[in-house]
Amino acid sequence: MTEGDQQFEREYADLGATTQNAMDIAETSMDIVRQFVPDETLADRIRQKSVHSMGDIEFQHLIEFSGSDELGDDEDAPVRAGARAVLKEAIIVTDITMSKAGITGRGHNCEKRKAIGNGAELAKETGMTRTAASVLELDKQGVYDGAIATIGNAPTAAFALADCIENGTRPAVIVATPVGFVKAEESRQRIREVSEEYDIPAITNVGRRGGSGLAAALTNELIHVAKDVRTDGLELDITADERAAQATRDSEEGE
Repeated sequence: MTEGDQQFEREYADLGATTQNAMDIAETSMDIVRQFVPDETLADRIRQKSVHSMGDIEFQHLIEFSGSDELGDDEDAPVRAGARAVLKEAIIVTDITMSKAGITGRGHNCEKRKAIGNGAELAKETGMTRTAASVLELDKQGVYDGAIATIGNAPTAAFALADCIENGTRPAVIVATPVGFVKAEESRQRIREVSEEYDIPAITNVGRRGGSGLAAALTNELIHVAKDVRTDGLELDITADERAAQATRDSEEGE
């Protein structure tokens, strides 16, 4: 590890907690989660973070991975794509303020932006929701191309982003977990459909649950993976199957 990386590691030793007591609590929590969630692939890290965020061990089974990167369409593809985007200092675009607030400002040099607050005139003229209009307005500015697109609250934002993708927009990765009883589940399914059709890596969930806290937590894990690449030499250029096989070998050697 270079001197610069050592400094980076010291500064960003933990992406959430900032005191020793808080770091101990966070690590103990994750140790408990790892008793119930596999710890072999990058996708497993996302599952772990979802369980930690939602306080529900079964939530790991509700996370979906879609799309592909240059290595293929295995379940690690969206995590690899997200980590690469963080390392390239891609912009992180959220749907609303709460999602933006939950994403750490540490461990990366990505600009964070929220969509809400843009497109007011479009919303007034058309009657569409402010979040949908905001996504369309930022897309007109080219903001979503190459970006980390995080949607934690508004189903209409997810629908609007899917329409943008059909019209040629290409985010680096999508994290979409809109919550609610009206069109939330359908909006995530729409994201998965365009993800598969246009090879856009995406992390979503099924069911009615979700929310800004979950979306922020999963985006933070992409940042954490990127941090591990930078400081610990984590290898991104291997598939989920190869990573799982390596984890099995390491476990057997340690017995």
